[in-house]
Amino acid sequence: MANRIDLSNKRAIVTGGAQGIGYAIAERFVESGASVALWDLDETLMADSVETLSARGTAAGIALDVTDPAAVADAVNRTKDALGGIDILVCNAGIAGPAVPVIDYPVDAWNKVIDLDLNAVFYCCKAVAPTLIEQNYGRIVNIASIAGKEGNPNASGYSAAKAGVIGLTKSLGKELAKHDIGVNCITPAAARTAIFDQISQQHIDYMLSKIPRERFVLVEEIAAMAAWLASAENSFTTGGVFDISGGRATY
Repeated sequence: MANRIDLSNKRAIVTGGAQGIGYAIAERFVESGASVALWDLDETLMADSVETLSARGTAAGIALDVTDPAAVADAVNRTKDALGGIDILVCNAGIAGPAVPVIDYPVDAWNKVIDLDLNAVFYCCKAVAPTLIEQNYGRIVNIASIAGKEGNPNASGYSAAKAGVIGLTKSLGKELAKHDIGVNCITPAAARTAIFDQISQQHIDYMLSKIPRERFVLVEEIAAMAAWLASAENSFTTGGVFDISGGRATY
């Protein structure tokens, strides 16, 4: 039985919330008493996820492309209408990109990875932050990666984007600290989710070989960390980078 983090009466956004890590976080939030809006591009999958979550609490689905700043701004208003406000933002949506050396990395693929894995995090934080500032309370949790700290070979786009998320988190955390807004990020090792379908078995084996725990992180373990970071109990830490890499991280 998981410890219950108190998120009663909190309103949360989880990007990429229809599956994988995002869904696990949304599920943990609902079980902790929060109302959750899933932001996702896959309307069919999102509808199924919302139906499942709604049987346990309050959940809504907002269909959008988070790489479109105008769509993100509109989704903020739609979320307020659905949930009555916003207290928590979890930026989770992302893709792996190709597993190739830098010299072979297609420019269009690079731009796509940076746009979703980094730019979209900026768009979401920028759009939600004014609401959190106005109410003088909020929590932002960005899902980065151990790749952003160490850099995975043949994953330069993903590594660079996640390193950017870490830097953005540190900067925004300092900017919003006086408003009782905690901005932190999580740097997981790989989790066995649909993102594995985007990468080669060789790259999967490489990632596993680097983890002293000798297994991949569970999405539920990431969700547990996200739940505490999103709670009022996390009242002092901001701009932090929380490792959940199974012992891989060296700093």
